[in-house]
Amino acid sequence: MNQTGFGTIGNIARRVVPGVTILLLVLLVHLHLPLPFYAEVAPALPLMGIYYWAVFRPDLMPRILVFTIGLFQDALIGAPFGLSAMVYLLAHGFVLSQRRFLVGKPFWIFWSGFAIIAPVAGALTWFLTSVFRGALLPSDVVLASVVLTVVAFPAIAWLLLHSQRWLVGAAEPA
Repeated sequence: MNQTGFGTIGNIARRVVPGVTILLLVLLVHLHLPLPFYAEVAPALPLMGIYYWAVFRPDLMPRILVFTIGLFQDALIGAPFGLSAMVYLLAHGFVLSQRRFLVGKPFWIFWSGFAIIAPVAGALTWFLTSVFRGALLPSDVVLASVVLTVVAFPAIAWLLLHSQRWLVGAAEPA
């Protein structure tokens, strides 16, 4: 019986790793770092996590989790409530639809897929925020953030890969 209990606890622990890592990425991206303009151009770390886990362990990245993470981020930063949730759900859905083209491919293809998702998500967020605020927001900030997001992706993907290997297990087949 003890073995079953530990097995259940271990299984639950493995299942929460993707959600916990993305919540940590949400908190990490919103740290007040003493870098000039960092708050404006911070990389979209949660988007990186959602992309990674949707490709490699979609069974552990359900839509309700993506939605909840988006709402949490909106509440944390004071964004229009539901904006991040909608952008993350759209990105998640697109990644799931293209997952078979990404799994088992070289890293540069995986990265290229993210390099397509990040600008679309950034532009959509910029557009919807501009509509909500009733004025066009500066697009140069979004461009800088998207570039930083795409450039930072390999480092975050490496960290997520190791968390998957150590804590979760192999990728689900496409």
